[in-house]
Amino acid sequence: MKLVFPDITYKEKSTEYIKEFYDYGSEINGSGSLDRYLSESTYEEWLKKVQSDIDIANIPESKVPALTYFYVREDDERIVGMINIRLALNDFLRKECGHIGYSVRPTERRKHYATMMLNDGLKVCDTLGIKEVLISCDKDNKASSGVIKNCGGVLKNEFYSESFHEMLQMYVIKRQIDSVE
Repeated sequence: MKLVFPDITYKEKSTEYIKEFYDYGSEINGSGSLDRYLSESTYEEWLKKVQSDIDIANIPESKVPALTYFYVREDDERIVGMINIRLALNDFLRKECGHIGYSVRPTERRKHYATMMLNDGLKVCDTLGIKEVLISCDKDNKASSGVIKNCGGVLKNEFYSESFHEMLQMYVIKRQIDSVE
């Protein structure tokens, strides 16, 4: 498994990835808005958005810099999941979403991909010096809370989100970052 920064070669595979969520009636998280761009615009426009998300000097005030990756199985190049890593948090993200959003395609769930992908995402956070990673999930999503706990997450609080109209749990994952000497 590997994290892959999106490019044009994944256009068809990414469309199949999002279509599977629609086919299964499953919520889409952590896609860096790929689902919205595919329905309202184009994959190419989404690629421009993903690039602009890392242009830290030119991020609009209402946004935060972020990295979006496909989680790709190496033997068949299938997109198994997606992860969005926010490099900074505004008040809304700090309260409701956290640093990381992720998803695993419905037919690839319950195979430990989410835990592996989140661990790989946490390594990216380590590289960026994020010592306390916040991550939230729907209280009823036992699979996601289990993944977060498996990766060292400790429940910080539980609250009703007016934005998402559901009970959310916010976890913190404290990271041990070695200092470079």
